[in-house]
Amino acid sequence: MNAIRITGIVLIVLGVAGFFTGGFSFTKDTTKANIGPIQLTVQEKESINVPQWLSIGAIVLGAVVLVMGSRKS
Repeated sequence: MNAIRITGIVLIVLGVAGFFTGGFSFTKDTTKANIGPIQLTVQEKESINVPQWLSIGAIVLGAVVLVMGSRKS
């Protein structure tokens, strides 16, 4: 398998994952205050939404790259 086919497959997999999950979230630690030896940290939950049009575009682009990679060989 060459790099073009692998890129196409990765785009399709990421597009499908983004389409079905709709996004992802993560926790970020933030230091709010340092008072001498005492440190106050806050955990913030961040969410990133993946638009459906972007997921569908990645699937279509991955399919095009996969087909074009197959034609060159």
